[in-house]
Amino acid sequence: MYFNYTFDCPNCNYRTEYPSSPPPFGGNPQYNQSQSQMPSGPPPKMVPSKNQGGAKSLTGISPMAIDSGAIVPCKYRYVYIWLTSGSSFWAWLTFVGRRSVSGYRWTGRRWVYFGTDLRRIESFICR
Repeated sequence: MYFNYTFDCPNCNYRTEYPSSPPPFGGNPQYNQSQSQMPSGPPPKMVPSKNQGGAKSLTGISPMAIDSGAIVPCKYRYVYIWLTSGSSFWAWLTFVGRRSVSGYRWTGRRWVYFGTDLRRIESFICR
């Protein structure tokens, strides 16, 4: 089985395939294949507003001050993410590390595996 890993980084713009294995972000030794399952269906159709109550913003905080604990409650739940690049999407997080998150990103038609640095997340909201 193969997953499409998409990486959001300032100097990278590529998509590549890796064999089914632990996420490349963090190398989690506690990785469990059953926990990495993508959601069974599409995310909510509603796109939340960034100004909506409950959206957590990381903007204005220095990278050293970003606490991954803020996004941990979103693990294995639908989460809408706004990146500093201006893109936004529904995601299903399966890994939250000290500096990065990974999981599945909704393309509009299907889920693809992705990972991003926490410094690239401007704000997010869990459902």
